Amino acid sequence: MRTKFVLGIAAIVACGTWIGAAALEASGSQVVGMRRLTEHEYRNSIADILGKDIVVQGTFEPGIRIGGLTAASTAVLSITPAGFESYSKMADTIATQATNEEHRKRLVSCQPKSAKAPDDACAAEFLGHYGLRLFRRPLTAEELRSRVSLARTMAKSSGDFYAGLRYGLATLLQSPEFLFRKEIAVPVDGKAYALDPYSRATRLSYLMWDTTPDAELLKSAEIGELNTPAGLEKQVDRLMASPRLESGMRAFFSDILMLSTFDNVSKDGIFYPKWAGPMGASAAEETLRTTIALALHENGDMRDLMVTRKTQINRMLASIYGVPFSFKGEWTPYEFGPETGRTGILTQISMLAMFSHPGRSSPTKRGVALNEILLCEPTPTPPNNVDFSEVNDTNGPRKTVRERLMAHANDKTCASCHNAVDPLGLSLEGFDTIGGRREKENGETIDVSATIQGKSFSGAEGLGKFLYNNPKYPACIARKLYSYANGLNSEDVDSSAFKQGQDAFQKSGYRLRALLKGLVTSPQFFNTSAPVQEASAEHVKTASP
Repeated sequence: MRTKFVLGIAAIVACGTWIGAAALEASGSQVVGMRRLTEHEYRNSIADILGKDIVVQGTFEPGIRIGGLTAASTAVLSITPAGFESYSKMADTIATQATNEEHRKRLVSCQPKSAKAPDDACAAEFLGHYGLRLFRRPLTAEELRSRVSLARTMAKSSGDFYAGLRYGLATLLQSPEFLFRKEIAVPVDGKAYALDPYSRATRLSYLMWDTTPDAELLKSAEIGELNTPAGLEKQVDRLMASPRLESGMRAFFSDILMLSTFDNVSKDGIFYPKWAGPMGASAAEETLRTTIALALHENGDMRDLMVTRKTQINRMLASIYGVPFSFKGEWTPYEFGPETGRTGILTQISMLAMFSHPGRSSPTKRGVALNEILLCEPTPTPPNNVDFSEVNDTNGPRKTVRERLMAHANDKTCASCHNAVDPLGLSLEGFDTIGGRREKENGETIDVSATIQGKSFSGAEGLGKFLYNNPKYPACIARKLYSYANGLNSEDVDSSAFKQGQDAFQKSGYRLRALLKGLVTSPQFFNTSAPVQEASAEHVKTASP
């Protein structure tokens, strides 16, 4: 009954919230976009606003991958009724913790006149403070009034001032204003539109820190500092200098490299007993550690991700890599020798295992993934009537997957796509479905030669050099970062939108920090198209219980 009551109150307050949005539109400001918080963004925001000791328990609705990024789906996905109920239960649990005796001394800054009766002044101070942090902008007068009124009603009925705060806080946590990153546009020179200061602060913070804006960034928005080039650069430099930049970039690289794919990866335990349940998480962590070390700690050339032999491994990964693990600690830096054939993230367990079948490798899956992830070249979906029997016949006369693919590629309907992706994957055939090194397949010596776009190379090392020298690779990183920051389908983004960032990237020797700063300080980053007034209404409709 308690949850149902909170759900009903949330619906009432949410409606008031969106009436406030309509008032904004009447003043010339309009909603131009909404992005649903990801699970990590939600958890990080709660930890930063209410404390890391606040437990977040519940089910989050998944995203989908659009243009190679799940971040793009946050701008088009809403919340189902079942999802809204889950968010409501989480909100009630979080609000209960925040206002209990253990936490109220830290989180409630004011002292009520009586702990057993309403106190509008103290409730307004509490709800106004956390409303600013949760909504990422100040509450409107109506938004604050309705919640103070609710807190008063609940305090009277329960004889507990803090019970009133709990219900008021729960409605903030359940509101679409918190669950969605709503972006507001204001007219510029009466023609073009650009994001308002609070929307700018939100976009910057979730990109760089993967969490809600902190107090200083919100203050910068309040005084209009983010609207000036100097003020913007000041805040960008501060965000980039923080160790929390690592959190933001880990979220970005986890998305761009499709590391969430491990949630659906399984391997044949009979043939590959070394593959255990935690292996996927370890493999993903290795790739993130390698990437972040190069990009941020070393400020290195991002193209080196294709050729570096430096990595970090733990005991579980060492068993597949064939490395004796006698190091102290769970993770340790490691550098593969040239004789191992390992090169960059291409030959890490993550990239090899994610894009393979449970019992065997797949040059096509690997090639398709590399084309999409690293070169921004999506592969068309194959026709429904394609005959895969030739490729899947592992017991026939064709012993190697190369032979089977060559036969399959003779089909004119398949040749164009296979010729574009298979060579990439075939060069990685020296590694099995879990990323272990091998030289033979069904007793036959594996041929790892490849020719693509008129360029011939051999093995993973040759592939790494091919990608290192391919201008499409750094251009793809720039495209994906811009798309990730803005919640856009990378396939629909015009290259002019991220040109300033890409130019800075190239001039710096392909350093990630230069790309990041070049993107977010460019005039295009906060510009937006003419508002679409129906956007917010649709999200409210699907978010209501």
